Order: sequence, then C-alpha cells, then structure tokens
Amino acid sequence: MVVLNRIYTRTGDKGDTALSNGERVAKHSPRVEAYGTVDELNAVMGQCRLAATGDMAARIAVIQNDLFDLGADLSRPDMAADDAAGHPVLRIIQPQVDRLEAEIDGMNADLSPLRSFILPGGSALAAHLHVARTVARRAERRATELCAAADANPAAIRYLNRLSDWLFVAARVANADAGGDILWVPGASR
Repeated sequence: MVVLNRIYTRTGDKGDTALSNGERVAKHSPRVEAYGTVDELNAVMGQCRLAATGDMAARIAVIQNDLFDLGADLSRPDMAADDAAGHPVLRIIQPQVDRLEAEIDGMNADLSPLRSFILPGGSALAAHLHVARTVARRAERRATELCAAADANPAAIRYLNRLSDWLFVAARVANADAGGDILWVPGASR
C-alpha cells in the first residue's frame, strides 16, 4: 500500500507530470486532459452523492470507485505492454459497462415515456446529476480525443458514454420522486 505523507513533490513545477508507467508528459497532453476531466467528474459525483440517499447514494459510490479505475486506466499508455509486463494494469472492463446498462434499464422501466426535451434542474439531486452528465460528456470528448492520438482502452469510451446516459436517467428518477421533470417549451420566452 502506498503511503502519502508528503503531498507536494515539486516534480511538476515545470509543467509536466508522470503517468502511471513513469513516463513524463506535459500537463496539457490529451492523456492528462482525459484523466483530469475524469477526476473532475468524480468530484462532481461526490456532490451528487451528498444530495442522494439510499440506493442512489450506494450506486453513486460504486461509480465513484469506477471513476478512479477509469482515471488509472487512462493514465496508463500502451495497451500492449499490459500483458508483456507480466502483471495486469487496472483497466475498465465490459462488465462495468454492462452494470451501467442494467441499472439504466431498471431505472428507466419505472419512468413515464419522455416526449419532450427536459431542462436540467428540478430537485437538488437532479440538478447535480445533470451537471455530472455534462462533465461526463466532456470527459468522453477528451477520451475520444486521446484515442485518436494515442493508445487507449475502448472500454473506457463505452463506460463514459453509458455513464452520461445513466446520469440522465438518474436525474429523471430524482425528479420523478420530487414531482417530475421540467419540460422544455420551445420558444416560450418570445
């Protein structure tokens, strides 16, 4: 187990940082942008968790752990080196994506059909979940940018794509418990 007694190291003072394989890259590299945005998403999920209770809070806790797995995954370049090194590197795997899909299906089964776009907001929990959804979409954009430029795990993209869907449906569940979604009314402010 790693012990973190000293938080600052000064090793990044010149604008670079170490990836999980020890390679040093610029802090603005696509890989750092991708896992940094996942870290931001995890912080937003912490706000969601504060507003959640019961089963929803428990599901969010699992997702927060997944997001640490995802950050570790994105911080490790060279997918082929995983097996060659003789020890597995933490990667997002398809069962994590499948779990999100099953949860989406379960939550969606109890919701009324959506016949309009909805506005982000409603209950406090729904508003937090919608913010998390937009950060998840940005993390997905950063991860796809990384995949276009370098080696990355395709399951990481699938996970982020499914997570934004999960967050949308979870926000709808939160609003269903608080009186319903806020529907978009096109041209209402004219």
